[in-house]
Amino acid sequence: MTDTVAAPAAPDFDALAVGDVVAEREFHLTRDSLVRYAGASGDFNPIHYRDDVAASVGLPGVLAHGMLTMGLAVQPVVDWAGDPARVADYQVRFTRPVAVDPEAGADVSVIAKVGQLDAEARSVRVDLTVTFEGATVLGKAQVRVVLA
Repeated sequence: MTDTVAAPAAPDFDALAVGDVVAEREFHLTRDSLVRYAGASGDFNPIHYRDDVAASVGLPGVLAHGMLTMGLAVQPVVDWAGDPARVADYQVRFTRPVAVDPEAGADVSVIAKVGQLDAEARSVRVDLTVTFEGATVLGKAQVRVVLA
């Protein structure tokens, strides 16, 4: 006999409308966050932890890993969906780096809105607005969530 755990209930597709905000979150990144992510991902590019190297290649400072930013941005949608398996597709364009100040860190804001509903597939396209210092850092960030 095996125990099975049911996935949490999906959001109610029929209650959704284009433009609905389904999730909002702010993430605070520190240099410590970058070191931890580097260890977990294996991405030890020095632009993510050394100011001198970042400056030598013309960057405004140490940058958050793009994949870290991308992963943080989708998390509120995963939480809203109730089960990561409901995320069928996720795409972004990297438009601006996130410079992480050694003392103040960096705050990344995520707003997730319903961009499109597909009644036949019972799927939702969730459009993400991901910003740092008031500017968009991920362009055309879209998540397709299947609620069937």
